[in-house]
Formats: sequence, structure tokens, C-alpha cells
Amino acid sequence: MIHLGARYYSLNRLLLLAVGLWPYQQSKFAQFQFIFFSATLSAGIIFQLTPLIVLKCTSDLVTKVLSSASFFTTFIITYNAFRLNIEVVKKLLMELQHILNELRDKNEIAIAEKYSCIANRYTIALAALGVCGIFVSIIVQFWSNLINVDVPMNISHQRSRHLFIITEYFVDQEKYFYLILFHVYVVFSIGATVMVGIGAMLITYFQHTCGMFRIASYRIEHAMSIDILQNITLKNKILMIEGIIYAVNIHRQAMKLSKHLLYAFEILMFCLITCGVVCVSINLFQIASSDGNNVEEFLFSFFLVFACVTYMFIANYIGQIISDHNNHVFSTAYNAQWYRAPIHIQKMILFLLQRQTKEFTLSVGKLFHASMECFATLVKTSVSYFTVIYSTR
Repeated sequence: MIHLGARYYSLNRLLLLAVGLWPYQQSKFAQFQFIFFSATLSAGIIFQLTPLIVLKCTSDLVTKVLSSASFFTTFIITYNAFRLNIEVVKKLLMELQHILNELRDKNEIAIAEKYSCIANRYTIALAALGVCGIFVSIIVQFWSNLINVDVPMNISHQRSRHLFIITEYFVDQEKYFYLILFHVYVVFSIGATVMVGIGAMLITYFQHTCGMFRIASYRIEHAMSIDILQNITLKNKILMIEGIIYAVNIHRQAMKLSKHLLYAFEILMFCLITCGVVCVSINLFQIASSDGNNVEEFLFSFFLVFACVTYMFIANYIGQIISDHNNHVFSTAYNAQWYRAPIHIQKMILFLLQRQTKEFTLSVGKLFHASMECFATLVKTSVSYFTVIYSTR
């Protein structure tokens, strides 16, 4: 038996518990966490948008505000979307657990454990990226402030302490600089935990569906490896039929679980794609428009672009892997010696192969199909929008 809460998923559990999103533990404290973190994330975005009301609205101000606000918006969207669908996630995880509990073949269990291990590595890598991102942004911010302190006194008044993002808290920002800075990094840390925790949980889920696709391939191979030509018996025929039926069944379950989870988060994915493209386009504009004297803001914009592109790549890469595993099921059936099997078993194989005529992909609104091609399209679109914005400067 493979348990979803076992050794491979302790980090997923800790990350989601930290932000009150672990599906199996929705206590009153978790509800308090949701309210508190939602308010904190919302405040972080509101105080980034208030300069558009208080200050003179110019194109430079709009791009400066949106360059960070579009990035922080992904935090609150992802957090609330997962919270609204947490019962759906719990139900799908329980269904996945039930399927894993039914595995009896040691090779099938080994396949499932292999993909559990892969999912755990993804979680560790994402967590490491999140921690590194938080520390790098803090180091760059304080490095910038140290530079400002070290400049001569007759120049320092021209370079007061400032954040990389424009905010308006309606207080003396010089006097309360470190409190404002603390709030910004609390928002960023919560958001990073949300994105890493939810992203890792979704990757873990889809890695298990990949394992189910691989188990379907294994069952087809195992069924067709029965040498019925040397010993044609009713028992062998029944074993082949049952093997193919079990393969089709788990293949169908893998597709259903993948589609149901994506359907629950379809609006979230569409919003993330939109915010990601906007964030990359505007921050590319910020990078192109920055002068050589402001290295810190250049690095901050580069960091936001890197974070968005990395998230886009991982999401589309997982979608590509799922499509490849689905195709592997059909290539396994095609490459098997099905022509040596009895006629009624050949018909079952041909029926299975007909399913390949309809390509299986994880699609968002039938507009975006998760794949490496989609990732390239999103990057090209972001660059195209950046070119348009830059040409109107």
C-alpha cells in the first residue's frame, strides 16, 4: 500500500499546513490562517496600487506599479482558488489513494513508488528555489540600502532609502521604512510559500497520474507477454483479456483524474497565464528602460521575469510529460505482438489504439494546451507585448 501522507509527502503537508491549505486538516485555526493570509496578501496589492490614485498617473508610473503588482496578484489568486476548491482536491486525493490501495502487483507498486520519489524531488527543488528567491531579494534590498548609507553625506539626501516596488501606505515612508519593508517581505514570503506549496501539490498529483499511465503500459506488456501460442489454454486467454481490461481501466482513471483537477483550477490557470504574460512583458520593459546606475532595480525586474518564466516552464513541462505518458500507452500497445494473439484480443487492442486518434492534453479553456510548444508560445507572446510597449515609449 502506498499512502499519500507517507514519507514522500511530509514536505507537501508542511508547506500547505503553513498557509492553512492542507486538505485533510481544515480546523478553525486553518480558517483563521486563511482569513489572515488573504487579508495580508490583499493589503500588499492594495498598497502597491494606491500610488496610481495619490501620485500623478504617468506611463512610467503605471508600468512601474504593474511590474510588481501583476506578480503579487498571482499570490492572492492562487491562494483563494485553491481554498475554494479544497474539498474537490481532497476528494480527488482520496480517489487517488483508493486506486493506489488496489495495487497488488509488486512491479506496479514499484512504479508508483518511483513516481512518488520523483514528485518528492520536484517538491524539494521548488522549496529550495522559493527559499533562495526570498533570501536573494532580501540581500539585494539591504545591499542597496547599505550602498545608500555609505555614500557621502552631501549626496545621501538625494538617495534616500527606497523599496524596489512603489507603495503608498499614507505614512512617512522614510520614518516607517523598516516596518513597510517588513510588511512587503511578509507578503512576499507568504506568497512564495503559497506558490511553492500549491505548485508542489499539483505536481505530486500529476506525477501519480503519470505513474498510472505507466502502470497501464506495464499491464499491456504483461498481458501480451503471455505465450499463448505454445500453450493455448482458456486460462491464458482469460489472463490476457483481464490484463488488457485492467490496463484500459487504470488508463481511463488516469485521464479522468487529470481532467477533473484541471477543470477545478481552469479559471486559476487562465488568470495565472494572463498575469504571467503581463508580468514578463512589463518587467522586460523595465529591464530595457533601466539605466546602468540602478543595478538593484534591474536585478529585481530580472528576478520577477525569471520566476514567472520558470513557473510557466514547469507547468507546461508537467503537461508535456502527461501527454508523453499517455502516448506511451498506445505505443506500447502498437509495438506489442498483438497480431499473434487471438482475434477477439486483437479487436480489443485495435479498439484501444483508436483512442489515440483523439489527442489527450491538459487544456485551459481549449485555448492553451500544456506542452513545451505552449510554453514557447507564451514566451513569444510576452516578448511581442514587450516590443509593442517599448516601441510606444
